[in-house]
Parts: sequence; C-alpha cells; structure tokens
Amino acid sequence: MKWAVCCLLLFCFACADEPSVQQPVKKDTNQGPVLPVRKETANPYSAVDVSPMDITYFPVDYPKLKQSVTNKESLKARVIYSRPQKQGRKIFGALVKYGEPWRLGANEATEIEFFLPATIQNKRVNKGRYILYCIPQEKEWTVIINSGTDRWGLHPDPSKDIQRFTIPVQSPPAVIEYFTISFVQTQTGAELLMAWDDAVARLPIQF
Repeated sequence: MKWAVCCLLLFCFACADEPSVQQPVKKDTNQGPVLPVRKETANPYSAVDVSPMDITYFPVDYPKLKQSVTNKESLKARVIYSRPQKQGRKIFGALVKYGEPWRLGANEATEIEFFLPATIQNKRVNKGRYILYCIPQEKEWTVIINSGTDRWGLHPDPSKDIQRFTIPVQSPPAVIEYFTISFVQTQTGAELLMAWDDAVARLPIQF
C-alpha cells in the first residue's frame, strides 16, 4: 500500500515539473503581441484598370451640389471617360498620331451627354447622349460629336457624326501626367477642357 502511494506522489511531481508544450507568444515591447501577417493576393474578381474611368459634370461637382437644399441648378452636361497616363512617353505626334481619330481617353469610347440643348461655335447640339472624339494636329484639334454610342475603343461611323468643331491647342503650365477632361464655368456656359502631356484644348459650350 505504501509502495502505491509513493508511486502516485512521484508521478504528480513529475507532471508538475514538465514544461508546457504551448509556445510563448513573442512580444514587441513597444507594439504588444506580434500578429500573423495576412498574405495579400491579386483581385480574383476583376483586373485593376491602369486607365481608370472618371466622370466630369456641369455644373461642376453637380452630385455634391444636388445634396444642398439651396441648390437650384439643374444638370446640363456630363462626360464619362477613361484616363490613361503619360508614363514617360511622348504622347502627341507619337503615341497619339497627328491626323488620325483619337478616342479622347482609353478603353470605351468617351461619352458626352447633354441634358438640354447646347450651342457650340454657333452650331446646335440637341439634348442626348453621344460619343466624343477628336482628330489632333500640332496646333489645333477637330472635336467630333457622334451618335454611335456604346462601343469599346473608337470605331466611328462618319455617317453618324453630328457636328465637328475646330479648336486651338495650347501648352499647359506644366506637363500633365493623367489625361484630363473637365468643365470650366464661363459667363455663357462652360469650356470643356481636355489636357494631357504638353497640350491643352478648350471647347466652348453655351447653354
């Protein structure tokens, strides 16, 4: 009997002295416990577009203005386009050829929508949705409004050209990395500003 009790006591002491199998958590004395790093993976649902789509409105920032109870202006025009980057390349006369149609952006054809009739260089443009493209030259661009909407890339049908406008090209104060289209308010309406690399052109629009 005494022999059995001695064996039991020896077993208990041995278990008490056995080190725990649980590894201690390494701690950063400044940050607390170090958490495991989650591995980041590529987006499995859709590839990231290097030429992101953007929207410009007139009146400028119309969606924000719409939230104001004091705003009484209605939406007049909107442009939807994709924004390629310069990335150290020469754009006009090289990547974008002079004398050839250009979609004014990337990916889908650039789209302009007028929510009421407009006048451009004394030519009427009816309310509606159109594509917008241009034929660039070194000193001037021919900007074209065309009714052949919902196309990827630019495959204009000249029979669907609504109006053509010739506007001068100027040099911006600094080189523009991202192609940019935006509305600039004027006394009679807006200028549609188009700028990239070392060129900026403005299309006056009256409402």
